[in-house]
Amino acid sequence: MSNGRPMKVGVQLPEVERVVPWPELAAMARTAEAIGLDSIWLGDHLLYRYPDAPARGPWEAWTSLAGLAAVTTRVQLGPLVASTSFHQPTMLAKMAATIDEISGGRLILGLGAGWNETEYRAFGFPFDRRVSRFAEAFTIIRSLLRDGRVDFAGEFYEARDCELQPRPRPGGPPLMVGSIGERMLAIALPHVDAWNGWYDWFDNTTDGLAPMLDRVDEACRSVGRDPATVERTVALHVRLPGWVGRTVNEQTAGPFRPIEGTPGQIAGALRSFAGLGVRHVQLVLDPITEASIEALGPVLEALDEPG
Repeated sequence: MSNGRPMKVGVQLPEVERVVPWPELAAMARTAEAIGLDSIWLGDHLLYRYPDAPARGPWEAWTSLAGLAAVTTRVQLGPLVASTSFHQPTMLAKMAATIDEISGGRLILGLGAGWNETEYRAFGFPFDRRVSRFAEAFTIIRSLLRDGRVDFAGEFYEARDCELQPRPRPGGPPLMVGSIGERMLAIALPHVDAWNGWYDWFDNTTDGLAPMLDRVDEACRSVGRDPATVERTVALHVRLPGWVGRTVNEQTAGPFRPIEGTPGQIAGALRSFAGLGVRHVQLVLDPITEASIEALGPVLEALDEPG
């Protein structure tokens, strides 16, 4: 991040907007790094089905993250966010530690309980009691990554005398939770480094986000956590020339106002979120192409100038 930049700026790489072959995905990551973005992100999903359109799905997130870690050198990277239901938590911790090693300590581990029932049913993962399952999985994952070992027996998962060898970096990668659910926040906020909000939760606006951040502050205080110690991050939808009107998670996205305009206007919108205390944003671009990522260069230049 530039010294003058009020926040870190990342980009979410394609999920199901279209099928993107690996060479193009790798090129997008390299372009993001070259223009000065701070991070790259992948959604962790398996399958979407729509009433009047063909089924769509992305490449598997963790395998892709390993590849992206190997073809970049500076940007942080991570899942936005990983469903703890798709892997045994011991294996998820092992994969996260390995990608953190491949990347040289650049992983941010975003975690959530999942929501898309279609992919759960199709791939054979239990969809019931997701928050209770998350609580156990989160205990195992954070214990392994931060302490290197765990001995746990729960209702859904066991990890008896389990340890990570080789050990991850001291303290492990930073943990981020993507949720606004009251129980999820109570489970995660005592332990995570960052909170993440998705743009359609708050209509992609500062007016919508402000009361949500107040709720996160209150949730922090209710578990004895200083709100200032939890970094605020949000995904924002940005519409660029050539936009096609397709968004990630079309099934659930409600009406929202995209961020658009000149590079200076987009930078100004990002500054308004920084004014609320947001320290890292993940831009969801329409269209999402290598050219769109490159077009963010002037936005970053405007953002790096003194406000």
